Amino acid sequence: MTLSLAIWIVTALAAFAAMEGWAAFLHGKVWHHALWSVHRSHHAKRRGLFERNDALSFLHAPVATGLILYGCMGAPGPLREAAFGFGLGMTAFGVAYVLVHDGLVHRRLPVSGLARIPYLARVRDAHRVHHSTGGPPYGLFLGPLVLARRAAGAEPAASLDAAPASPARAATAAARQRAR
Repeated sequence: MTLSLAIWIVTALAAFAAMEGWAAFLHGKVWHHALWSVHRSHHAKRRGLFERNDALSFLHAPVATGLILYGCMGAPGPLREAAFGFGLGMTAFGVAYVLVHDGLVHRRLPVSGLARIPYLARVRDAHRVHHSTGGPPYGLFLGPLVLARRAAGAEPAASLDAAPASPARAATAAARQRAR
């Protein structure tokens, strides 16, 4: 049991960390491009309880569920334990993402008290930068670090701005131009 617990903890933490990078990649390279027709609803004023973009939140749940189920019912061994840990890490990331992103940032859940945690308040502010510009940071939990690195000049702005404008950036720029 001790080895199993160690495998669960290590793989859950690894999955949680990897999901931030994966989410940032999907958000910046897929949602703001190929799936912009769905994700656009998240950058517009919401009418009602749900938005089309909510469908994107459920894409990883079947994978996490399958990993957890395999971890519960698969043949005994390290692979089964790792699958269980990865499934737990993905699920923990999903829960944290919903609480912070949908709850704290977009006020869809009553979790405003999370802003008393200074880092989560910075996460909220960084994500609001994304909504005001349509550009980075695309990740959630590392958003403040991405902004700090860009401000310090560690990441050349040209590499980010030289890329073709995403539909989100174009829409944001057009909206700002109309507001002037």
